[in-house]
Amino acid sequence: MPKQGAVITVVHPGSIGEEAGVEPGDRILSINGHNLEDIIDYRYLTADERLEIEIKKKNGQTWLLEVEKEYGEDLGLDFDQATFDGIRRCCNRCIFCFVDQMPPDLRTSLYVKDDDYRHSFIHGNFITLTNLTPRDWERIVRLRLSPLYISVHTTNPRLRAQMLGNPRAADIMEQLQRLKEAHIEMHTQIVLCPGINDGEELERTLRDLESLWPAVRSIAVVPVGLTCFREGLTELRVYSAEEARKIINQVKSFQAAFRRRRGSNLVFLADEFYLKAGVALPPAEHYEGFPQLENGVGLVRLFLDGYEETKKSLPSELPKPRKVVIITGMLAAPFLENMVQEISERVRGLEARVLALENGFFGPTVTVAGLLTGSDLIRGLKENRHIIKDDEVVIIPRIMLREGEDLFLDGLTVAQVADKTGAILETAGPEARELIEKILGSESIFTSEEV
Repeated sequence: MPKQGAVITVVHPGSIGEEAGVEPGDRILSINGHNLEDIIDYRYLTADERLEIEIKKKNGQTWLLEVEKEYGEDLGLDFDQATFDGIRRCCNRCIFCFVDQMPPDLRTSLYVKDDDYRHSFIHGNFITLTNLTPRDWERIVRLRLSPLYISVHTTNPRLRAQMLGNPRAADIMEQLQRLKEAHIEMHTQIVLCPGINDGEELERTLRDLESLWPAVRSIAVVPVGLTCFREGLTELRVYSAEEARKIINQVKSFQAAFRRRRGSNLVFLADEFYLKAGVALPPAEHYEGFPQLENGVGLVRLFLDGYEETKKSLPSELPKPRKVVIITGMLAAPFLENMVQEISERVRGLEARVLALENGFFGPTVTVAGLLTGSDLIRGLKENRHIIKDDEVVIIPRIMLREGEDLFLDGLTVAQVADKTGAILETAGPEARELIEKILGSESIFTSEEV
């Protein structure tokens, strides 16, 4: 394997790395004679007390550093990415793939189909297991890379091969059994498609996955997401409210059976099912520690509970009047409107309301706030210009933006949207307290410091 190296981006002050003269931009080529594929190798190899580190300096020089340290002591280095040899790409042609439903001319990174077992272990990304080599399997087992996050979708071999567009997808139960025997824990997901892997097929999948308990720690059932860019793709549709209610009841019966047999709900529904059906979300204890938050399972419950706690400390009046508009998608609008109305009624001097935007970029079937774009925001603000006052603050969910940046999915920036609309834009994170702080204008006006 060529020595591509691990590019160092941060050298922490006072660290072993700084003392050794390592600088941002340097590359680690090898440690104790071993090349580095990823951050997993780095952590494993740097745990030793004696290290011989081959480094390529920014000026082209090659250094060989000898380091003596305590076992497990960190070198104080951060890297530009977790995998140093690139990302393992997906080799499937899933009938519901969201990347295949993206419009052209977006930023390149949005078209990357990640199916890398290392990112599954490090970041909790879901993988299908279809591209694993014998060496990958050996490494997963040897290093006990646990937990892994597995996209199962169905345990019916024929149906899974069909849904993933890959004959290698048929061996899923054998692969999951192999992981169980290696003591690898798994969090699994099922992207549910109407008339394909639901109904009896869903029941089969849930029973099969239960048979792998306790290695299978959780099963998330999420509805298929569809955009308007599906020309030439398999014909699919979204679930209706009535169908969502039926799925909730179906899964509820399995949860009850799993609790009796396993002491765990094991299977959890995405929030979208409850919101679409108009059914109250389960209490926090139902989610058993929220193992699949990143999959949209339990996020709304955490938000609602956070609001119930935070509202105990709402002020009765603002020090000066404030007007705000909270932007969201169509899905979350009903429960956000109830919350914002209650806050407005309890806090004098506050005028707050919710503006739900339909997704014009990806299409109206995409209803989550996180997939609204800068162009959606521009359109929505211009269409509602007659009711948005000049001094109103427009609060947008930070999930609309690329992590750590002010960039929307369509490439527009927050500053560009503000310039095109004249709006005063602020962002808020997913937690209820932060949103309420933004609505009120300051965290210091809560009636108590601890919420």
